[in-house]
Amino acid sequence: MINTYTLIGAMSGTSLDGLDLACCHFRLLEGKWEYSVLASETIPYDEHWQQRLADLMQADAITFIKTDRELGKWMGEQVRIFMDQHQVQPQALASHGHTVFHKPEEGYTVQIGHGFNLMLASGLPVINDFRSLDVALGGHGAPLVPIGDELLFSDFTYCLNLGGIANISAPGSSGRIAYDICPANGVLNYLSRKLGKPYDEDGRLAESGSTIEALLQQLNKLAYYSQKPPKSLGYEWVQEHVLPLLAASKASVPDLLATFCEHIAVQIAQSIKLLQLKEALDGQKRLLVTGGGAFNHHLIRLIQHHVAPLGVEVVIPDKQTIGFKEAIIFAFLGALRLMGEPNCLSSVTGAAADNCGGVIYDNILQ
Repeated sequence: MINTYTLIGAMSGTSLDGLDLACCHFRLLEGKWEYSVLASETIPYDEHWQQRLADLMQADAITFIKTDRELGKWMGEQVRIFMDQHQVQPQALASHGHTVFHKPEEGYTVQIGHGFNLMLASGLPVINDFRSLDVALGGHGAPLVPIGDELLFSDFTYCLNLGGIANISAPGSSGRIAYDICPANGVLNYLSRKLGKPYDEDGRLAESGSTIEALLQQLNKLAYYSQKPPKSLGYEWVQEHVLPLLAASKASVPDLLATFCEHIAVQIAQSIKLLQLKEALDGQKRLLVTGGGAFNHHLIRLIQHHVAPLGVEVVIPDKQTIGFKEAIIFAFLGALRLMGEPNCLSSVTGAAADNCGGVIYDNILQ
């Protein structure tokens, strides 16, 4: 039996880089999934949208509701343009939306980009709100990517995403293990913007700086890092625990960037070490690195330095996989939702059961 699906995956990360779109074809053949990317593109957020999304956590309710609707319309318009330019005709659009609030321990997670507005502007059936069912089942609703790691990227021991937040995924004897490690590009970009740069290209600013040992120790001692998974991070945590430490430092931006890159690398190596202690994995250990941070050459060198003693090879894939792996997997989550198959793993999130998350908005006007 062969099942085939063609969907667009849409991803907007906490780093506020823009909207990642990937139109993907999925094929289930003899129990194994295959995929190909028909087209991919990142639509950058202009300064207006960047500021609007950055300020939304402190906005009033009316502003929040309007932004939710207007972002859905804007995203849908970008999807329509993308389809026209690349001449693709997907079955549906699977949208992660843009996370504003994420506090699963208090029973909620919120991603904006309203489904009906997105549906009408794109002209496609839409699947969104992938996280809420898992949170209602007592889980973290995150990370969601690990089922894609398991079914599409099983050639790698560990899958590391360096997005706004760094997260890792690995096979386990009792089901896949995955969790958010630490903040990543969200903080690096925040610091870079202080010098008028949207991001630290190739990590050059960080490379020119020096590590502040006292600050590094403060960061590494944050209580989150001693918690056992399942666990996940929201930008609220970053604002409460990380940004004040950076603000209290009188150091230069390059020194802060250097310190935070070292912090990211240390936490990644510590996570892999703990995974190795928990799970005895045979053979060569390969770490697939994707997300915008994979282009930060300074950060990658630090990660390589810290994981080499653990016998781990760092693998940097092609640029399309680096930039669009999450969008590819969200398209895949949409395909699983259309099939009615689980697309969220309780072993990862801590929910009461594996579940099939996502709300479907069918295009009733067609």
